[in-house]
Amino acid sequence: LKRVGTCSPPSATMTSSSSFTSEGFDLDAAGNSENVVLELGGGVSKLEVSKEEEKDPLVETCESWKKDGNEQFKAAKYLDAYDSYTRAIETCPGMKGDELLKQKEEFEEQERERVHEEFRSAEEEKRQRRRAGEKVDEKPSTPSQVKKFQVPPHEHGNKLAIYHSNRAACLLHLRRYEEAIADCNIAILLNPKYTKAFLRRANANEALERTEDALQDAKEALALDPTNSGTKKTVARLQKLEDERLEKLKEETMGKLKDLGNSILGNFGLSMDNFKAVQDPNTGSYSISFDNGRNNNNGGGGNSASV
Repeated sequence: LKRVGTCSPPSATMTSSSSFTSEGFDLDAAGNSENVVLELGGGVSKLEVSKEEEKDPLVETCESWKKDGNEQFKAAKYLDAYDSYTRAIETCPGMKGDELLKQKEEFEEQERERVHEEFRSAEEEKRQRRRAGEKVDEKPSTPSQVKKFQVPPHEHGNKLAIYHSNRAACLLHLRRYEEAIADCNIAILLNPKYTKAFLRRANANEALERTEDALQDAKEALALDPTNSGTKKTVARLQKLEDERLEKLKEETMGKLKDLGNSILGNFGLSMDNFKAVQDPNTGSYSISFDNGRNNNNGGGGNSASV
């Protein structure tokens, strides 16, 4: 739960330790440059900041809250850090992340309705033409492509993305994974090339056992930073987990199908054990044989077919 207080923002002159390795969190680099951000693995990136933004007192307050959050995070005070990042988010000028997510959800819902209505109208037109005796293309109507949500310009989008991504880092430690995903969603909307936001969302998805989503996020992060060895290992590890999940799902599905088959074949005195499937390693096709379980002098009671 977010805590509400009345304390004033920390001093804008607060400094952070240059010796701290951020472990993937956006701590300001030491020095006078306010738009330099430590990156995962020790690298740095520079944000484009306008002169107007540098002079904006609200932005300065946001940055002070962010610095305070960084200090709290270093001290493992994750709830306090969460509060500070929340204050930075609430103070940041312009559209808020929650409103941005709401706009995206409403847009996507409208798009789904539009595509469905176009498909329905096309099929209805076909029915009308058939009734009129006209020749109609019987192929299913092809739905129009769903348009992608375009994020409206945000003057402080890069900074707001960092605040949300840093808060997501706190939420991961607090094991509030759904909230962490929501913050990462906002950060990625504001900055689609934000590698760490993808990685944090991958962590949250993995914690929720959504390995498919986690793997996709990790792959996105790797595409943005192909040389990052840590991300490569993450992708390989998640790929193994996802392969294992799919194999287990396949076994469970086959087991259910076998039970269903046995319930039907049992009416005829048979079971799925009467059917053997062997895959040809060269062609990938299966040879299915039927064995009625009876032995005779003609070489057994089996028949086979290839599929």
